[in-house]
Amino acid sequence: MVAITWSSSGSVSMLRKPAHSRRSVNPLIAVGSVLAIVFLLLPIVGLLQRVPWSSLGTTVSSSVVVDALVLSAITSVSATVLSVLLGTPLAWTISQLDGRARRLLRALVLLPMVLPPVVAGAALLFALGRRGLLGQLLDDWFSITLPFTTAGAIVAVTFVALPFYVITVEAAMRQVDRHHVEVADTMGASTAQVLRYVTFPLVRPAVVAGAALAWARALGEFGATITFAGSLGGRTQTLPLATFQALEGGRRDDALVMSLILLTVSFVVLAAMRDHWLTQLR
Repeated sequence: MVAITWSSSGSVSMLRKPAHSRRSVNPLIAVGSVLAIVFLLLPIVGLLQRVPWSSLGTTVSSSVVVDALVLSAITSVSATVLSVLLGTPLAWTISQLDGRARRLLRALVLLPMVLPPVVAGAALLFALGRRGLLGQLLDDWFSITLPFTTAGAIVAVTFVALPFYVITVEAAMRQVDRHHVEVADTMGASTAQVLRYVTFPLVRPAVVAGAALAWARALGEFGATITFAGSLGGRTQTLPLATFQALEGGRRDDALVMSLILLTVSFVVLAAMRDHWLTQLR
């Protein structure tokens, strides 16, 4: 495309604009994309197709599903609160570091995200079990036993959920405009005041997004929980554990309904946080 412009001296100049033509899609790429989409969607469609919709209400109200749902709510909400309380100062600390120190501390925080869930549970057991590194002291001094208890389930899900909160908030804290912090410093504000009145209000959306992500991760945790806390009905058996046990016991309808609950929660969290993820990707 050619555009004609007139300069102030009256001369005419011609500028060639790039033509934006739609590129043809390689057939192999198109086939690969379709196969990938089918691969991702087919299990979900298969799950939804088998859900006992006619008896959904009856199955949801069964004692097994209700107990697992209540326990999952308790453990996931508790893990979210702990993630915010522990993860916020940790995220701020990481954001203030530079170079190797930041990379090292961030790698330690991210480690539970890449550990196999069973290994995470085993690590908790060797650290906080009755004969563990710290667990023995808790048992001897305070008579506190964490494995195979609801508190132990909360510890397990917090261990795997906390990193998701920290990396979300830490990234937002690093993007805070330093000008606002410097102005507060020149006005005599203390570090605590800067955090409370400047930094936290600016990163509040990230705090909400990180908390939602940590909650969803805690709700879906399986491996670390079953290894460290077991699968005891009404005590440590969360929705993922109850789903697995229902499949093992041949109770397909219960397993499908609990899977539907977890799938719905995951979709809702993803949809609610879409603006945050899109902003992070830009």
